[in-house]
Amino acid sequence: MERSARGLGSLRVEDRGRDRPFMRGILVHSLMARGVEFEEAYRVADTIKQRFRTQGTVDKPTIVAAIHELLGEDWARDDHQIPRAVDITITGSGKRLPFSKGILSQSLLAAAIDPSDAFDVARSIERELVVTGTREVDREKLRSLVVETLSRQMGPRTAERYLVWRSYQEPERPALILLGGAAGVGKTSLALEVAHRLGIGRVLSTDSVRQIMRMMLARELVPALHGSSYEGAKLLSGDSFAGNPVIHGFLEQATAVSVGVRASMDRAVEENANLVLDGVSLVPGLPDLRVYEDVADVIFLVVASLDVEAFEVRFEARAAGEHRRARHRYHENLSAILEIQEYFLSEAERMNVPIVDNVSFDRSVLLIIRHVTEALRKKAGVQPTR
Repeated sequence: MERSARGLGSLRVEDRGRDRPFMRGILVHSLMARGVEFEEAYRVADTIKQRFRTQGTVDKPTIVAAIHELLGEDWARDDHQIPRAVDITITGSGKRLPFSKGILSQSLLAAAIDPSDAFDVARSIERELVVTGTREVDREKLRSLVVETLSRQMGPRTAERYLVWRSYQEPERPALILLGGAAGVGKTSLALEVAHRLGIGRVLSTDSVRQIMRMMLARELVPALHGSSYEGAKLLSGDSFAGNPVIHGFLEQATAVSVGVRASMDRAVEENANLVLDGVSLVPGLPDLRVYEDVADVIFLVVASLDVEAFEVRFEARAAGEHRRARHRYHENLSAILEIQEYFLSEAERMNVPIVDNVSFDRSVLLIIRHVTEALRKKAGVQPTR
């Protein structure tokens, strides 16, 4: 073992009676944590390695003195250093985890608050733990402290939303969050951010489901699958139309894709995994969500963009980010897309599905999370805090 360890490098470091290999990468990391730029940290570490390599062994004070010589006496000023983590341990359920202000602030986003507010709350909690000299805190006690701090700084309803979603971190049944809406309203961006803030790792778009189904089902078998949602009418034979051809073609596609949507939802239920699913094929009434009443909590929302100019802006941004989706295609089909949105809105009204007008991205994210936690609170039968 000794021979193997010494084979790691020709230079070794003595530190408080222990002998270990000198590793340039570790020294670079240590210097960067004290505010030294990467290039400078690498230069210093490499110089020290070259300077002492022929000695075979060097003690830590000698290395520190060499660093001071190479960087000057003020290289470790406090205003340059990356803040060190507070040494607090979270205990409970047989586990010991380090307290992290960043992880805590991430979990607070489930209370439907702004990220900056979440960080302020997490910082207040860290400060209280430090001031009271706490070095170990039980998970349940920490959660109580979070609720107290949220109630004091953000209000009791905010604390309630946090508690509701925390109960879904290890749920008895999963939460399935569905965001439907016409093309270009911003569903996917919202789905990704909502999933991020709620800590949901499973995010899926019906576009992906449709693409898989296209590979399995030929155009001749299901022509509506092989085009965009607003092009369905062009893919069907003229004598098959019933009523509005745009809506008929759209529903042909959505109905076909709903088979794959059901499969994705069933998989999430089988694995008891929370899921965020978005897409133009998520139409109120498709699929039949009654089959999930006893096995999952399904929260369905329709995302809309009631301002036509907002569609224009999103199409330009989408075309810039996805070069294969030409901007002019959206503009040429804008009337069809707006017809589909009107259908979404009418069905949402008929099916009592909440509508989120995506005027502001950040505001829409907070509204969706509030809809989710409020729906889960009602399903759990918890009375709202006054």
